[in-house]
Amino acid sequence: MVRVLKWSGITLFAVLILAIITLAVSLYATRPSPPPRNSESAARLADGPFEVGKADFDWVDTSRATPPNGDFKGADTRALPTVFWYPKDLNGAAPLIIYSHGFRSDREGGAYIAEHLASHGYVVASTRFPLSNGAAPGGPTIDDVPSQPGDVSFAVDKMLALSGEAKPFEASIDPNRIGAIGLSLGGLTTTLVTFHPEWRDDRIKVAISMAGPADVFGPGFFTTTNVPYLVISGTEDAIVPHRVNAAPMPDKIATGGLLEIEGGTHAGFANLMAGPLRLLGNPDALACSITEFGTDTHPFDGKFGGPELGLVSPDEYVPACSFELGETISAGRQHMIAKLAVRALLDTVFADTAADWQNSRTYLTQTLPEEFPEASYTAARN
Repeated sequence: MVRVLKWSGITLFAVLILAIITLAVSLYATRPSPPPRNSESAARLADGPFEVGKADFDWVDTSRATPPNGDFKGADTRALPTVFWYPKDLNGAAPLIIYSHGFRSDREGGAYIAEHLASHGYVVASTRFPLSNGAAPGGPTIDDVPSQPGDVSFAVDKMLALSGEAKPFEASIDPNRIGAIGLSLGGLTTTLVTFHPEWRDDRIKVAISMAGPADVFGPGFFTTTNVPYLVISGTEDAIVPHRVNAAPMPDKIATGGLLEIEGGTHAGFANLMAGPLRLLGNPDALACSITEFGTDTHPFDGKFGGPELGLVSPDEYVPACSFELGETISAGRQHMIAKLAVRALLDTVFADTAADWQNSRTYLTQTLPEEFPEASYTAARN
């Protein structure tokens, strides 16, 4: 009996070692291919000169309520815990970027972008939205999206007010260099807080929506401001279909453009999908299998206002996960393109010199698509 148990233990250990080796080999084999070694993209992907710090705050907005949701009775306030990344030992003023997470996600959802930006001198803050995060009381819901632009503005207020021991970094925040970035539902939030006639925050000087719903916005919606606006989208997005959301955007906006990623997916932008989860295959296939999106009714039609505000009823509605999934690129490769495009636009807007502006603009519009063949840039033409 002892010998049997001994051999069983050895066998189990051997199987475990084999599984670990197999996982390691699989992760190595599926790692994303980097850009050419001596390319501009390879240089831009490198971490910046600053060590990155991180801090958390449990902020509460006492001026606005959280509505009831499922078995959650609501609250008189809005709990807005916020994490932010910052460049250590930076002297002077830093730009502030507010990152908005997607549905069922959380404030760490864009960490790979935030850490990259912070290493290059940006302060990046991300707030957990009360009812659209993955652990929302009563269950995650999209119904509270109209409140989320106000959450972004609240985060800007709090970040600008940091001082003394509450501010863990040396740099100040430049109130004239504030940008907004969001993924999915966070991309929608970013668009609303930048352009909505009643909800916009005019402190935002640049906006980037990654895979954000946009088919309810007409050209008139984007006339409230001329801030640069970049849409980043994957052609194989099964959750927010590219053809009806992102593809029409260059004809709707006057400043900025569309960065299209051939074979890019929706969940491929998420922080987790570049790790071991990439072994599961198409990121959107996983998302479609664990989330019930099915609806024949557009979830945002009429929810943000009417034609007088530039909102439209889409001519065609394509529900999430309603079509066959195509060939996709790796999430890691998609992350590279997203990081490069995001920082290139921000560096363009916040450039210190005309030469810096030109270099970043040329990289975004020409060099990036040349060095990543799956990426293409279309400038705004409205």
